[in-house]
Amino acid sequence: MVKEVGEAFTGETMCGAPVDLSFKNFSRLTDALTEEPTRGLRPLKRNSKSKYLSCSLRLNNNNITDLYDLQKTVSHFLSKPSHLAWLDLSFNKLTHIDQVLCELHALRVLYLHGNSISILSEVDRLTVLPHLHSITLHGNPVETNKTYRYHVISVLPRLKTMDFSAVTRQEHVMANIWHRGNTCSRGRKEKSPVTAGPSFL
Repeated sequence: MVKEVGEAFTGETMCGAPVDLSFKNFSRLTDALTEEPTRGLRPLKRNSKSKYLSCSLRLNNNNITDLYDLQKTVSHFLSKPSHLAWLDLSFNKLTHIDQVLCELHALRVLYLHGNSISILSEVDRLTVLPHLHSITLHGNPVETNKTYRYHVISVLPRLKTMDFSAVTRQEHVMANIWHRGNTCSRGRKEKSPVTAGPSFL
């Protein structure tokens, strides 16, 4: 049976302390490659190749504007980059939900609050992440959309928490009803004639 993310793998324990690169004041992810993670209460452990035995990465409170080098950064620090389960990108300068996030198939927790993401439909890209159960997006322009919470919950049906608030069963039901109604409404608009046909009266 395949082990869950965070369980012990042969010769390595993946549930170590997060690799903390927060408050480093860098604007490009490539700048992080020369940084040393902040020491926390729990010591970071490395393997024989000096990669960190962790499945969590903190990149919050920097000036990151794009995620083009995210995979490179994850691979540089983590011994098992494909097992990244917890990623904190909060309080940066991101304007989009980059496609690269959709390649992190083991991701369970994603923090994006305090950025500048303005297109709500970009959240739909994250539906390909099979284990994502917690997300934050508050403090972004998308939060002002009146359908914000229902939209996110409807496209990410496995969510247990959103913006540090539990997603209730009732919210899942209501989000599904909203989604179906919104889809039907959009379908009717697409079928409506753009211009009136000739009159034969």
